[in-house]
Amino acid sequence: MNNPLFMGVLMIVVLYFFMIRPQLKKQKEVKKFRENMKTGDKVVTIGGIHGKILEMNDSTVLISSEGTKIRLDKSAVATSSEDQLQVKA
Repeated sequence: MNNPLFMGVLMIVVLYFFMIRPQLKKQKEVKKFRENMKTGDKVVTIGGIHGKILEMNDSTVLISSEGTKIRLDKSAVATSSEDQLQVKA
C-alpha cells in the first residue's frame, strides 16, 4: 500500500469527487437556469442587482429595477430572486 502510483491515483480520484465534479454539476444547473429564463422572471445579477426581465434576445436580457432599465449579457444573471429567498430562509 506504500506504492507512489497508487497514492497519486487516489489523490486524483479524491480531487475529482470533491472539487471537479461538484463544480461541473453547478455549471450545468446555471446553464439550465439561463436557458429556461423567460420574460417576467425576477432575477439577481452577479453584481447584486435585483430586477424583473422585460425582454430577452439570444445573448442579452433587459431587466427593470426600481424604474431603471438595464440591458445585460445573459451570463451576468446569477440566480432567480425566488432562489435567493429560499437560501436565506
